[in-house]
Amino acid sequence: MTEPEMLTGWTAADIRGEIWQRLKPVAKPDSRFHLDFGEVIPDFEGSDVATSHLLAQGFTEGAKYVFITPDNGLVELRRRLLEAGATLVVSTYGIRRGFVLLQPDRIPAGCALYAAWLDGLEHFGRSISLAEIKARGRFDFMVTGASAVSLNGVRFGKGHGYFDMEWGMFTDIGVVDEATHVTALVHDVQVVQDKLLPGPTDILVDSIAMPSRFLHVSRAARPFGIKWELLGEETIALTPPLGELREMQKEGRGLF
Repeated sequence: MTEPEMLTGWTAADIRGEIWQRLKPVAKPDSRFHLDFGEVIPDFEGSDVATSHLLAQGFTEGAKYVFITPDNGLVELRRRLLEAGATLVVSTYGIRRGFVLLQPDRIPAGCALYAAWLDGLEHFGRSISLAEIKARGRFDFMVTGASAVSLNGVRFGKGHGYFDMEWGMFTDIGVVDEATHVTALVHDVQVVQDKLLPGPTDILVDSIAMPSRFLHVSRAARPFGIKWELLGEETIALTPPLGELREMQKEGRGLF
């Protein structure tokens, strides 16, 4: 997968290195990866406030079906949405075991926080195929963490391209498109105060939720579909939904 570049010529690696240094004082260590930001997008001080900023936006009202990445900073958001009655689709770490469906009516009272954790979501949720995701219809909105996000909406993660692949799969099956609102929830220090040049697979967000404020973004168009030519067979083999999508497309079932 390709990487964005700053208009001044900085590479994604340059930007990550700078942002990760700023992030260390406000990041909350992960139980397994500590502060290894190449392996985990961490929770951070004020993520609960950023969550409140997001949930105060009109497009989140009455949401019933939402996609959220498994990043640590989104635990509070997942908890609050479950308690509000929303059904969530969450990717497993690295998409290695595909996607998990979290249904609030199947989570015991008082257990929403545990279900919102990366480990807990697979205990309280169940595996869901791309075919079932497609059958359930469009997502009301999407939320992702990020290593960094720019003022023109270019976000990127740890460098593995997972959210780009998720977006590509979801556009291919018709559950998201240009009209789908995508928010990055990050700390203020993760916002690049400049514009980035997006690559052909980079997903631009519509808004940025931070502890200090909620920012609406004026963005360019987003890419559509999985770019199979950019994926190796090893990546496809390690990502079960990609294999399922390829079979759906061969059979004519992956097109909306």
